[in-house]
Amino acid sequence: QVQLVESGGGLVQPGGSLGLSCAASGSIFAINAMGWYRQAPGKQRELVARIRSGGITNYADSVKGRFTISRDNAKNTMYLQMNSLKPEDTAVYYCHVDLYVREYWGQGTQVTVSS
Repeated sequence: QVQLVESGGGLVQPGGSLGLSCAASGSIFAINAMGWYRQAPGKQRELVARIRSGGITNYADSVKGRFTISRDNAKNTMYLQMNSLKPEDTAVYYCHVDLYVREYWGQGTQVTVSS
């Protein structure tokens, strides 16, 4: 089994910054990719950013230039630095890990952007 522990969500004003982290532990032999997804009320879950084992990243168009995903392979921990936050970034953010043969989701952390 694999456990994902997310942290760092909260309330921030428009234009502000927040950082999220996701620590993976348990039976981890190889990670194909880690990513952040988000789901706003009444909307489908969508990819925010993803980082593969070789360090290749991809982002949703809506967050390019504002969000940065990174990963500490030694700690199996992933980070998401979110800058210039907008009200439309408000959502529950989920950590996702692809271990080639299985995938896991975190419990989600709320990010609210509001004045």
